[in-house]
Amino acid sequence: MPDRLPADAVWLGLDLGTQSARCVAVDSTGQVLAAASRPLTSHRDGKRHEQDPEQWWSALAEACREALVGIDPARVKGLALDGTSGTILLADADGTPLTRGLMYDDGRAADQAVRANQAGEAVWQDLGYRSMQPSWALPKLLWLLDNEPAAAGTGVRLLHQTDLVTWRLAGHQVASDASHALKTGYHLIEERWPEKEMAELGVPAALLPDVVRPGSVIGTVCAEAAEATGIPAGTAIVAGMTDGCAAQIGAGALTPGAWNSVLGTTLVFKGMSPHLVRDPGGVVYCHRGPGESWLPGGASSSGAGVISREFAGADLDELTVLASESDSDAVAYPLVSTGGERFPFRAPDAEPFVLGTPADEAERFHAYLLGVACVERLCFDYLDLLGAPVDGPLTLTGGGARNRYWSRLRADVMGRPVRLPEQAEGAIGMAVLAATSSGASVQDAAAAMVRIGEEIQPDPARTARWTPVYLAFLDELVRRGWLDNAVAAHAKQRAAR
Repeated sequence: MPDRLPADAVWLGLDLGTQSARCVAVDSTGQVLAAASRPLTSHRDGKRHEQDPEQWWSALAEACREALVGIDPARVKGLALDGTSGTILLADADGTPLTRGLMYDDGRAADQAVRANQAGEAVWQDLGYRSMQPSWALPKLLWLLDNEPAAAGTGVRLLHQTDLVTWRLAGHQVASDASHALKTGYHLIEERWPEKEMAELGVPAALLPDVVRPGSVIGTVCAEAAEATGIPAGTAIVAGMTDGCAAQIGAGALTPGAWNSVLGTTLVFKGMSPHLVRDPGGVVYCHRGPGESWLPGGASSSGAGVISREFAGADLDELTVLASESDSDAVAYPLVSTGGERFPFRAPDAEPFVLGTPADEAERFHAYLLGVACVERLCFDYLDLLGAPVDGPLTLTGGGARNRYWSRLRADVMGRPVRLPEQAEGAIGMAVLAATSSGASVQDAAAAMVRIGEEIQPDPARTARWTPVYLAFLDELVRRGWLDNAVAAHAKQRAAR
């Protein structure tokens, strides 16, 4: 254990996901001392997806109070918070929400995305992602400025999802982190807001928060927040990261070529590269990593959310057992969002489909498990095409990683070993990041606190079994006009090696 990581300290990792708010208390060896969560509710209407921002605070406060019961307050030294990437709202000068929270996959801002890409083209190209998608924060901010009467008031602030909570924790507005600010157009290379482009888009400079690098101490917990949450007053508040980056830290995927695949409601990829990865297709973007490294990744609109949608009320354990015995070639495109696909290709008009004819519910269930694995393999093929290092260790996190058969299927389809951390969640990553307030590097904190529970080796025979299914899946994506022929050709070349 690094000398600068106090042995008796407790670090809090706070996580705002799509469906729940969570708090974990972790010691400096990685032992989880306590954890608690509270549900969050969403409202979807076509391409719109919203949450009540006040629920973020109330749910997280309740989770913290439960998790901290029985823990000596003197041991609690720091906390960090993650949220969903691209989720924003407008608030007044006191931090009171003026709008609903526009969620990470809200796709209403298509017209505003065109404007953002025209004004910021040179900056977005310099940063590697080339263009913004309608679900990104800046287009949605423009939509709010165009459509919300409250946006015309004085003292209005843009807040990312986590900014509302850190404001409440500190008792005043504190800096946002560069990870959440990425999709709002923050210039990660020059570490500033692009003033000329924002002015051209009509975004007032006073609307935008100050920004610091993740891991910076941005404040301490105030007395009022301590009363609401049970977190001791004076606890250090550390600037966090988006949920995908949080899971990456929690998985210890912090060496060049290492990747973490987060299978939650949607599939999120995060890796580490010694260089900035630029994507002509605009679906891969890079966060700033520790030191001079970069964290390339992408967020899909496909993922495990299809399971709750398609198999509501079903016994998933029983379906898994039956699916594991299936010999069906059926594969389903596991699209969750109604706003189309975001990664590993961009297709606003994408819709779910099933190739083949499942004979029963177990085979239909297996088709969705297999579809996620095929999307995951395509992610790596696309990243390799861009020149991102992809041959390091791969960890699987998120709720989907708790299904061992699914994890084995993913390893077989991709043909590569996968590691399963003992605690597969972003909140652990935030506890690790909170520990850097002691002076330890994030790599040293992760080395001390991240525990790998199991490694699954792929079965070459099963990889060969599923490869033709994967190639047929690619052909169908191309036939529908969603996947570029060049990407499919590169994937097929890799499969033939």
